[in-house]
Amino acid sequence: MAGCCNHDTKFDGLSPQYKRALWWVIAINGIMFFIEIFAGISANSQALQADALDFLADTATYAISLLVIGKSLQLRSNAALFKGFSLSLIGCWVLLSTLYRVFVTNSPTALTMGSIGFLALAANLASLVILMKYRDGDANVRSVWLCSRNDAIGNVAVIVAAAMVWGSQSAWPDLIVAAIMASLFLSSSWQIIRQALAEKRTTTEHAEHLT
Repeated sequence: MAGCCNHDTKFDGLSPQYKRALWWVIAINGIMFFIEIFAGISANSQALQADALDFLADTATYAISLLVIGKSLQLRSNAALFKGFSLSLIGCWVLLSTLYRVFVTNSPTALTMGSIGFLALAANLASLVILMKYRDGDANVRSVWLCSRNDAIGNVAVIVAAAMVWGSQSAWPDLIVAAIMASLFLSSSWQIIRQALAEKRTTTEHAEHLT
């Protein structure tokens, strides 16, 4: 998945096919955010709400990625840094709100969790298929793939949590999955930030070498 991260030349997203792919996944993720956030609130599911925020983060990530395609490496790296820090903030919010919910353990609605989880998984698998050949590249392109991968993993986790909530009649599986998803957000944000900072250093060193 990160095979070309060690190459000197990385795909920067500058192709009509990639732009069309981004428009498709922007639409998919934007629609799923609204569906899942309302379902998460109505079902009292922290995991669904966390996954909905992941859809929102992805929508913003894809839109920013689309805007900076063809711009300088410095600008694309800055955009990736912004997305990385934003993702870490979402991860912290999900983690803190999950800790709060530990003390307010109302059991979520397992049927809604499961059905919406399957719908979200189908949407994210479609996004992954669209983005599959663009999974490697610079920090800007890489962040798109990581966010899409997060969604698919999160959806599987939500489905598993729904089954466990139904079987145990407890909110704990929902809260545990939300915490795992928060950790995934933080891990991905670190990968994005680390690659973006490396690209910024390369740009600065190149500029210094020319002067």
